[in-house]
Amino acid sequence: MARRKKGRDMSGWILIDKPAGMTSTAVVNKVRWAFDAKKAGHAGTLDPDATGLLPVALGEATKTIAYLGDALKAYVFRMRLGISTTTDDAEGAVVARSDLRPSDAEIEAALPAFVGDIRQVPPQFSAVKVDGERAYDIARAGEAMDLAARDLFVDELSVIGRPDADHVDLTFVCGSGGYVRAIARDLGAALGCHGHVVWLKRIWVGPFDMADAVPFDTVERLARTDEIDALLRPVGMALADLPELRATPAGAARLRNGNPGAVLPGKVAYGDLAWASLDGHPVAVGRYRAGELHPERVFNL
Repeated sequence: MARRKKGRDMSGWILIDKPAGMTSTAVVNKVRWAFDAKKAGHAGTLDPDATGLLPVALGEATKTIAYLGDALKAYVFRMRLGISTTTDDAEGAVVARSDLRPSDAEIEAALPAFVGDIRQVPPQFSAVKVDGERAYDIARAGEAMDLAARDLFVDELSVIGRPDADHVDLTFVCGSGGYVRAIARDLGAALGCHGHVVWLKRIWVGPFDMADAVPFDTVERLARTDEIDALLRPVGMALADLPELRATPAGAARLRNGNPGAVLPGKVAYGDLAWASLDGHPVAVGRYRAGELHPERVFNL
């Protein structure tokens, strides 16, 4: 007899304001325990020292994580000029120094080269796999790697403050796979003065906004209580960037069984990816074809 999975059948998103010093995995595990949920996942890993928005999916919401893969993500961060480190942040050992401090105008002039479709080399201390090993494990062993550059779309990189000659605060909006630490490293190199990240905070991910995030200590305080369920947000939030089609009751029944199901007309072209809903709840995500949605993912809600 198969062993019954522990935890509750529950589904939804909880937006966490991640504190510094915790891995994203540790946050997800604690959230899953706090809700006594069977299944949990997250959208977009944050470095342990990074803070800000970490969307955590529970239950059926984990099926929507894949549809956030191309979502833009926004960060604010502080860059230290004049110093580069092994990790491209304040935790690493100093590897180079410079007395040069670029002017505000020089910094502004350097930013356009980092906007649009660019190529970015991940930091040595990153989760990129090299011959089956994580780059950060190889880097911790003292080995340097030639990591391949990756395509990255950057929507925005702009200065939002200059606290003093040694620091500059910036906003960074990018697509999937972007590293704030690599931006600071490469911008410092372009300015001829070196640079690294002092702190960074993620402020939104696709349809999710930091304004709706819950402090992590609130989750800890409400863990395993009836009140904690009020923190959950709808599964369909993650699908906000996809067109929504209303399923007929009969169509919803077919979709839930993995078959094409009838949907009401909407602003969707033939072959487009869309999601079908019934009574406000997601039923399936799939391709629209001639009055039907052909499901690729089904929700049991």
